[in-house]
Amino acid sequence: MELIIRLFPLWAIALSVLACFLPLPFIELKPVIIPLLALIMFSMGLGLQVADFKRALAMPRLIISGLVMQYSIMPLAALLIARALQLDPALSIGLILLGSCPGGTASNVITYLAKGNVALSITLTSLSTLLAIVLTPLITLLIADSAIDVPAGKMLASILYMVILPVSLGLALNHLFPARIRPLSPFLPLIAVAAIVLIIAIITALNINHFAQIGATLLLAVVLHNTTGLFLGYGGARLLGYPAKECRTLAIEVGMQNSGLAVALAIKHFSAAAALPGALFSIWHNLSGSALAYIWSRRPS
Repeated sequence: MELIIRLFPLWAIALSVLACFLPLPFIELKPVIIPLLALIMFSMGLGLQVADFKRALAMPRLIISGLVMQYSIMPLAALLIARALQLDPALSIGLILLGSCPGGTASNVITYLAKGNVALSITLTSLSTLLAIVLTPLITLLIADSAIDVPAGKMLASILYMVILPVSLGLALNHLFPARIRPLSPFLPLIAVAAIVLIIAIITALNINHFAQIGATLLLAVVLHNTTGLFLGYGGARLLGYPAKECRTLAIEVGMQNSGLAVALAIKHFSAAAALPGALFSIWHNLSGSALAYIWSRRPS
């Protein structure tokens, strides 16, 4: 099962290729994107404990550093890259929205494979997700082009029921019925992987007619965005004097976004084209993260 999870980028690519050749069945699944994201968040909540949040009290400086970098580096990098590459408004808002999202759950798996600080990774992902209820719509509103209508209030409500409620429900169930939830734990990452792979395929099918015109430029934007987050996350942690293990963790947390949330918000509040940066990022950041984890796992931490 672990091998299946680690090969997640390959499944994402394979199903996306299938969606290119047989788009209709995936296009018809568009209404399930938001429920699938809620399922991912619920599975994440089932894997969390109250103790995961208490870890923040033991390392406040690390936590604050990670959160500040998460919500400053990635949104600003998205804005600068979108302007530098002259992306059209739909793709620009999609990239900015992606940069304003919290860390992704895949970062916890990549941190484990990279021999980073998994407890720190889980805490940062959890807290950045909680902060997203306010920061994601607010940051998107502040830095997006003034010509783009950003429905911040509606986005805030969406994050409440797509992220906060399912994560809270999963956390509560795990706290109240740990003995019953424990046997499910090994399957939770597999559920999340299957859901995000299907989301990526649906977005691919919805945008099949756009790829020929925007594929190369958008891919460059996504690669630059992810690379900037990884590089500045690691470099910033080094400048602050943290050990290599924590530097790896902060790099991964900053560079890997919750692309599923970005896709769902873009589909709901903007357009299918605005969901493209999140869809491509879902594939790319797992490929780059897996490669980085492979390199770091062979070095002392």
